[in-house]
Amino acid sequence: MDQSTISAPPRPVDSFGCDTGLIRRTLRAMILSRILESKLSSLYKAGKIVGGVYLGTGQEAFSASLGCSLDQDKDIFGPLIRDQAGRTAFGEPIIEATRTYLGSALGPMRGRDGNIHRGRPDQRRPAMISHLGASVSVVAGMLMARRMKGEMAGVVGATCVGDGATSTGAFHEGLNLAAVEKLPMVVLVADNQFAYSTPRERQFACGSLVDRAKGYGITGREVDATDLLKCLGAVHDAVNDARSGKGPQMVVGKLLRLCGHGEHDDGSYVASKLRESDLGRDCLEVGIQQVMAGGMATSDEVAAWQKEAAEEVQEAVAKAQTEPTPDPYQEDWRATSSEGSFS
Repeated sequence: MDQSTISAPPRPVDSFGCDTGLIRRTLRAMILSRILESKLSSLYKAGKIVGGVYLGTGQEAFSASLGCSLDQDKDIFGPLIRDQAGRTAFGEPIIEATRTYLGSALGPMRGRDGNIHRGRPDQRRPAMISHLGASVSVVAGMLMARRMKGEMAGVVGATCVGDGATSTGAFHEGLNLAAVEKLPMVVLVADNQFAYSTPRERQFACGSLVDRAKGYGITGREVDATDLLKCLGAVHDAVNDARSGKGPQMVVGKLLRLCGHGEHDDGSYVASKLRESDLGRDCLEVGIQQVMAGGMATSDEVAAWQKEAAEEVQEAVAKAQTEPTPDPYQEDWRATSSEGSFS
């Protein structure tokens, strides 16, 4: 797949819907992400991947909407555990994902991490932290650093968390700082109904997580995250508001994780009634239908995108599998690539 079709800066979203080019780019990022993660799942089950594999199945519309709404040339994006679609939409090459999962020494983490803790800080993509919620503090800190260096003009910082992460101290501290400092920050909360296997009613007592935005004094939006067009409208508006000086923005996406917490988990704790509800809709299937029904792409085009994505994924996997693994006698044990630096 031509990466330029994903990485091009987004055009405006008007009040009645989303720009056709933006919608097409977002859907293509979703397709590429789904096919990549399907391949990663197969590799994990075949014993080719060491460590965990955590999929974003069902959350691609929410994540890709953010990646496509950000400006790759200046914005900061701190992706989380289920943000392959957002990473792809923000311009991360597929080869970086396959190199990391397959342990290639040429990957961004030089083969030291077998799953998702990869990043390019010098490209404003901090590495993911498994202590969920911590990325809110990291992105807020990166924005504060930009402000102190006089490099804040037009910059937005964004990250994604799950519903469980909103109960962590790092989430509260980071978002409170962002609110007090009026940082241009967007926080997506994927309310996927479970923190691993803990249901919402055992996590928090508020009716909706969007209510928490009021407590921080920031703008909150809630959206059906199974609906691609609604996701794009809400997320793009949030990014624009943050960029125009309206302070931090929270977007809560209502959806259901369509897989287990990880590939080691069968998700058997999710009730059939919930799986069969509207929350259990597949955002990729919904997005494809919306794009074709709206005349924004034909079925032949979608089929071509799927074919291109499958070929790109296969090529990246084959390449990563032939590359060298880490050599302990040559390691300098720094956490990030030698050319990387935090900014």
